[in-house]
Amino acid sequence: MSNEGQSDQGRRIRLGMVGGGNDAFIGAVHRIASRIDDRFELVAGALSSTPERAQASGKALGLAEDRVYDDFKAMAIREARLKNGIEAVSIVTPNHVHYTAAREFLKRGIHVICDKPLTSTLADAKKLVKAAESSDALFVLTHNYTGYPMVRQAREMVANGDLGTIRVVQVEYAQDWLTEQIEIKQAEWRTDPARSGAGGSTGDIGTHAYNLASFVSGLELESLAADLQAFVPGRQVDDNGHVLMRFKGGARGMLWCSQVAPGNENALRLRVYGDKGGLEWEQENPNYLWVTPFGEPKRLITRNGAGSDAAAGRVSRVPPGHPEGYLEGFANIYTEAAEAIVAHQSGGKPDGAVIYPTVQDGLKGVAFVDACVRSSARDAAWVKVDG
Repeated sequence: MSNEGQSDQGRRIRLGMVGGGNDAFIGAVHRIASRIDDRFELVAGALSSTPERAQASGKALGLAEDRVYDDFKAMAIREARLKNGIEAVSIVTPNHVHYTAAREFLKRGIHVICDKPLTSTLADAKKLVKAAESSDALFVLTHNYTGYPMVRQAREMVANGDLGTIRVVQVEYAQDWLTEQIEIKQAEWRTDPARSGAGGSTGDIGTHAYNLASFVSGLELESLAADLQAFVPGRQVDDNGHVLMRFKGGARGMLWCSQVAPGNENALRLRVYGDKGGLEWEQENPNYLWVTPFGEPKRLITRNGAGSDAAAGRVSRVPPGHPEGYLEGFANIYTEAAEAIVAHQSGGKPDGAVIYPTVQDGLKGVAFVDACVRSSARDAAWVKVDG
């Protein structure tokens, strides 16, 4: 991606971070993604709920001592008053902190880039939507798979009518890392309903699968029937889920999410079928998109290869045959956030190609989890999706 169009001759956007200290996987991912296209500079942080760890993490990252905070509210208050305070903040905490942290920055006009899912409860998601709508700041949700070049290609092909009227959407996200009870920080909070929310695999990876299916197909979910399980003894949230989906307009879908599927590392897969053709994409082979016009041979489109116009340019950095993946897809969300922030600061609008998940997408994801939990509690009954 080019840095053309940046304000103040390429000035980086001053970024803060809530959560994401030394031992947090996702914090490091966000920091790398924010710097790949050199659009952000991390200058402040409330990096842990433990003051000692927050200070140690800030020092390790080279932050100025007076820009390392013990809590996010103090950070929001002081940074909003500083002449060179942060312009945007990344929130990379466990889910139950998202709402309260984002609210503090939004009400002070600081742009928010928040990890998914939006919140741990539907009530908080609805309140956060109101907070975002009443703020002058932008809200970006990091459903990073929407940043993959071939996902953008698939979305454009569907929107252009290449597949015709969409009839069937199948999406799955399978992992195996929670097959047994394990004692690591990531497993501890993700399987605690007080911090993760009522959904386990549905909230952690099911929301990614649902968001991807909606992003590419352009369909809006109307109702669902979910059968959720907690296979590991003593686990309080689901670690496997099967979901039937009915979309507005008549299309049907199936979603499977599992964190107890041995042999699967990060197996996110999407298939979309219309009356003129179908497509398939797999996250573990992200540079390839299979497209099959009805009655014709299956075709392989590659990132930056022939016929991949929507996957080229701004969302792709290297020539075909050089793999791009997780970090670059994440970086695309950050860079498009930067484009939107720069345009916002100048009173204009970003390039029409700028696409990023919003607070409304986040609300839909939390509503999806809420509906799955309600349906499963009623023996997989069909329920309407609220929100």
